[in-house]
Amino acid sequence: MNDTIPILFVTVLAPLWIIFHYITKMKTAKGLTPEDEKMLTDVWESTKKMEDRIQTLERILDIESPSWRQRHE
Repeated sequence: MNDTIPILFVTVLAPLWIIFHYITKMKTAKGLTPEDEKMLTDVWESTKKMEDRIQTLERILDIESPSWRQRHE
């Protein structure tokens, strides 16, 4: 009879406690941290700048060498 409580704890209660622990951890970590938001903002701004630069280079190439697209597509 004394062995049933530890067995019950190990087989039922401990796994449930671990599952619920990680469920609550996942729920609290669902959102982005301020550092993540800043990083995403920085990446977005860098991407927009790069896109503008590429468009500028394409316009220059269209003027300087109109057939450049046919060679590289």
